[in-house]
Formats: sequence, structure tokens, C-alpha cells
Amino acid sequence: MFDTYDHKGQIWMCHSPNGVCRDSNAFKPAIDYLTEVKAFLKSNPSEIVTLILEDYVQTPKRLTEVFTEAGLMKYWFPVSRMPKDGRNWPLVRDMIRKNQRLVVFGSNKEKEKSEGIAYQWKYMVENQYGSDGLVKAKCTNRKESSTLNDERKSLVLVNHFRTIPVKALAAKSNSQDLIDMLSTCYGAAGNRWANFVAVDFYKTCQGGGAFEATDKLNGRLMCGCDDLQDCAKGSSCEEEKGESSRNTHVIRRKQ
Repeated sequence: MFDTYDHKGQIWMCHSPNGVCRDSNAFKPAIDYLTEVKAFLKSNPSEIVTLILEDYVQTPKRLTEVFTEAGLMKYWFPVSRMPKDGRNWPLVRDMIRKNQRLVVFGSNKEKEKSEGIAYQWKYMVENQYGSDGLVKAKCTNRKESSTLNDERKSLVLVNHFRTIPVKALAAKSNSQDLIDMLSTCYGAAGNRWANFVAVDFYKTCQGGGAFEATDKLNGRLMCGCDDLQDCAKGSSCEEEKGESSRNTHVIRRKQ
């Protein structure tokens, strides 16, 4: 999850109020991050990366130009293949076979047509982010998203992090509280498990943490079990539910 801005004649990753990037809160030029993404995709030919951009770039075509500069277009999953009206996504193995392993969503609706960057809210629902989204047994949509149970959107993203990141408090947020919230949001999303989980300090936890949460989500979608390990060939869950691996679940550190 990145915030992208025009800054110093380039595209920068930045987290700034009022849609203006300043030196005080600028991180790095986007090309630096995207080059790392390219290196990862090249070194891991069976992996898929999803980027979700909060886009404040005003320069026409500049955002897609920086993806081109980073050498990422050969991995690009095209908008033309994005499932409409809640239909199923291609199988992971199909995306790998076609080498379309970079899925990019953006917050600018017009750029889906002009630059081929999929408009996030056309395909995804998302719960409230920040501390307002950490209320026990409550899972509501953020204002930009349609209702979580809108099945015309095939992807579900669950945010679970504080408005102001505090590493000392992240261990609790990333542990049983996270597991409980995923179950709460499952019900709120019309009995759909999350495809993406956004947390801060993803390695900080009590017990299995965000990794346990990801295993639970993958297990639920792939074979209906509470843990991915239970989906091993010959398990009772696989025999009962069958294989259904159209979606992956990704732990993403909030930027």
C-alpha cells in the first residue's frame, strides 16, 4: 500500500496531508521501491504481488511511465482481465503461466481508462482503517468503499492497525485481536474471507500473529479449514470441500 505524489520532478512515495508531498514526509522516489518489486518478481517466478496506490499524481501518464522505467510492465495484469461484477479471478497458476503477476489498483477512477490502472473501488471492498477500525466485534466499510457485503466487488481487504503506529502496541493488535477481527469482517462481508490484510509491524506479535492469520485465511478459501496446513493432499477438509484456489491472501505492511 503506497501513497504516490508528484515531488521534485519525479514520482515519490510520501505520506502527507492535503495531497501535497513535502521534504519532511517524503520517503523515496517511487522508482526505488518499484525496482525492488521488479527484482522480487524476477527472483520469485511463482509469486504474485498486489500494489494498492493512494494516488495524488497529477502529471498525465507519469505514474505508468515510472512502472515502465522500473521494468514492470512485462508482469502487468491487464485491466481487461479484471473480473467485473464480482466474478471469479483467474487461477493463480494461470496468472503465473501468463507471467501476469503484478496486480495494481489505484484510487483515481479516470486512470483506469487513461493509464490502465484498475480503479480500486470497482473491484474491492475495505473496512475502516486506523484506530476507528479496531472496535471489537465491529467491522464497517471505509467511506470510499461500498458496503462490505457488496458482492459485485470480488475482493475483500481488512485493515487492522492504529492511526498512529506504535510498535509496542502492535503485538496485541497483530495477534488474537486480528484473528477475531477477520472473523467479524467475514460476517460483515457476506460470509467472505479477506483476500488482503493490512497491518503495521507485521513481524511483531504474540503467538503466530499475522502469519497465523494468513494461514487461516488461505486455509478457509482453499479447503474450508482453519489452517493452510490442513489443506494437504488427502486431508478430510480437502475431500469435503474440494480445491478452490482462485484467490491468494497477502500480508502487506502499511506504508
